[in-house]
Amino acid sequence: MPAGRIHSIESFGTTDGPGVRMVVFFQGCLLRCAYCHNPDTWSCKAGRETHPADVLERFLRNRNYYAHGGITASGGEPLLQLDFLCDLFELAHKEGIHTCLDTSGAPFCTLEAGRYERLAGVLDLVLLDIKHTSPHEYSSLTGAELAPTLAFARWLELHNIPMVIRHVVVPGITNSEEELCGVSRIAKRFSNTQAVELLGYHALGEKKYKKLGMSYRLAGVPPLRDKELAWARAIVKDELQK
Repeated sequence: MPAGRIHSIESFGTTDGPGVRMVVFFQGCLLRCAYCHNPDTWSCKAGRETHPADVLERFLRNRNYYAHGGITASGGEPLLQLDFLCDLFELAHKEGIHTCLDTSGAPFCTLEAGRYERLAGVLDLVLLDIKHTSPHEYSSLTGAELAPTLAFARWLELHNIPMVIRHVVVPGITNSEEELCGVSRIAKRFSNTQAVELLGYHALGEKKYKKLGMSYRLAGVPPLRDKELAWARAIVKDELQK
């Protein structure tokens, strides 16, 4: 099995899938999200080479610790290393380990959907990040297009793979009622959607940008307050029930 490039591994993940999970952060990403707090994962040439078996061995050494969890592939963007991702999840499934993919779906191409068939057989859950529901605003926020994300959601639906829609609520960018209702409408479009999860924007990554000598596009944008997140969740809940 070929090696992949990994940025880091978190041994105690409680927010990226059910239960306590080992979260594997893949190196490399196509998007340049304005609020990304891991710009050090962007380069596909950075990180360290790691073999799927080595990741699995690390998990199995503490398997009891993850009794009700599993392995989550995050990033960066795991779909950029599709073969490595499939190899890892195939090994995990052989051991009865729950697999979860945290992705933007940005690398997906309908014309190359056949490349993903191996993944379909070893994927238990997807956390699909909808950056923005407007194609124009999506491009402005990420430097990429929204269409591949929606195409990947459709592919997941066709393969009956459960999906949780994620959305980062950023003051002045993604926290309008119109945008939140748009997220809900996308979620309702797909029969495999299990839930919508809203994440509040924070500026914890700003110091990392300075350390890397990079400009931070959202400098000065305040973190989302708890009451604002509660309001956003109420909007989404109400729209989902319509």
